[in-house]
Amino acid sequence: MSSRRILLISGSDATDFLQGLITNDIKGLDHGLVYAALLTPQGKYIADFFLARHEGGILLDVAETLADMLFKRLSMYKLRADVQITESPLNLQRGTGPVPEGALPDPRHPDLGWRLYSAADEGDDGSDWDAIRVAHCIPETGIELTPDSYILESGFEALNGVDFRKGCYVGQEVTARMKHKTALRKGLCLVDIEGEADPGSEITTDGKPAGTLFTRSGNRAIAYLRFDRAKNDLSAGAASVRMDQG
Repeated sequence: MSSRRILLISGSDATDFLQGLITNDIKGLDHGLVYAALLTPQGKYIADFFLARHEGGILLDVAETLADMLFKRLSMYKLRADVQITESPLNLQRGTGPVPEGALPDPRHPDLGWRLYSAADEGDDGSDWDAIRVAHCIPETGIELTPDSYILESGFEALNGVDFRKGCYVGQEVTARMKHKTALRKGLCLVDIEGEADPGSEITTDGKPAGTLFTRSGNRAIAYLRFDRAKNDLSAGAASVRMDQG
């Protein structure tokens, strides 16, 4: 499990502050965890994170690699609002087995189990997270989710990470336009692989770039593909690749 940092967003304007920035509806906190992202005004991915209600404010659970940047970005948007952003002493515990008291379901998919925020050390129960993610084409921060990607191409709608009825947020206009296109021309999908191919390998067809291979588990992997070129024979290094039909 990649390391996480927990921030606390507090103050009388905290809820409205987040509602005007993130891709999901903050009202979802009444029912559990909210998974969301912060985008650029051009609709491109900056960071994804989880939000949870907590005494004194709202917890924000983000990858350690993005935490400093996100802290600065949120602070920039704060202006005169009554909002305080501080580091929480809590840590993330995570698992797919028996659910401990106080844990909440991961909103992206039932097979991702639960998340708990407590003073205990950060850790998980040893679940094979890559296998679970590949089985359901669930992107991970810093692997499939990278700067300049678009969240709809990354499957955020299926992951309950975006709400199209909540109103305005940063990047909302571009995201809404992509939603109402006839179909996405490229995005994340599952592929079957025969042979050796490292994550990050370019996927090609007839010598033309068709996408990139990402997380692999067994003979399946998450890939970013141009769908118009994915209908042909694909390869990544010495491996043959085809879109998963299951």
